[in-house]
Amino acid sequence: MRQKIVAGNWKMNKNLDEAKVLIKELKKELKDGLREDKRVVIAPSFVNLHYAAKKTKKSSIEVAAQNMHQATSGAFTGEVSADMLTNIGVNIVILGHSERREYFGETDELLVEKVDAALANGLEVIFCFGELLEDRKSGNHFTVVESQVKKALFHLKEEAFKNIILAYEPVWAIGTGETATPEQAQEMHAFVRELFVKEYGNKTAEAISILYGGSVKPSNAEEIFSKPDVDGGLIGGAALKAEDFVSIIKSI
Repeated sequence: MRQKIVAGNWKMNKNLDEAKVLIKELKKELKDGLREDKRVVIAPSFVNLHYAAKKTKKSSIEVAAQNMHQATSGAFTGEVSADMLTNIGVNIVILGHSERREYFGETDELLVEKVDAALANGLEVIFCFGELLEDRKSGNHFTVVESQVKKALFHLKEEAFKNIILAYEPVWAIGTGETATPEQAQEMHAFVRELFVKEYGNKTAEAISILYGGSVKPSNAEEIFSKPDVDGGLIGGAALKAEDFVSIIKSI
């Protein structure tokens, strides 16, 4: 059975004082635990990761980093390595987010290096991919997504995918208030799963969780999550309020 996952990407939000409040609220709301097949992940900023990892250690909440550098160490001012993350108890990293691609020039080739470095250091990867608005309008969205997934991941051996979570994020639906319809999300998720069927077989394809990311909120989460190939969500703005995030978690 595939895992159901709700991951909250805090992006560049919440100072330490605010993070403390939100984590306390989430722990209180989730104190009764989760179903065995359900996972909850939060991804605070780097400055809050150590605190978050420490305070959630005995809870049902897992902590992810929003990014990492591909090198083991070195003269890379402002960057963070995989070893730095695992050393403070962070065992998940988000890679390939559209904002990293757009604002920081991350390419498919760079993401190959980052994915390999993360896996080599025992990190689980939430790998993001998705098309721009012009890709969707031109009907090129399937080609774009296929290219992103294959270039960054299809060099991996089958066993590596036990540590990969996929996250489809149509870029035109991130922070815009626009949301792909549940049918559009299902269509793309099914397409991506079929790519894995062809490359790695049914077992791997059926085991990998594919999250939807793009303006998920309490009012639409249940309908989106009801689709057979949508295994949860990568949540942005709605993850910054405990009430909204918990409501989304309960929708899955």
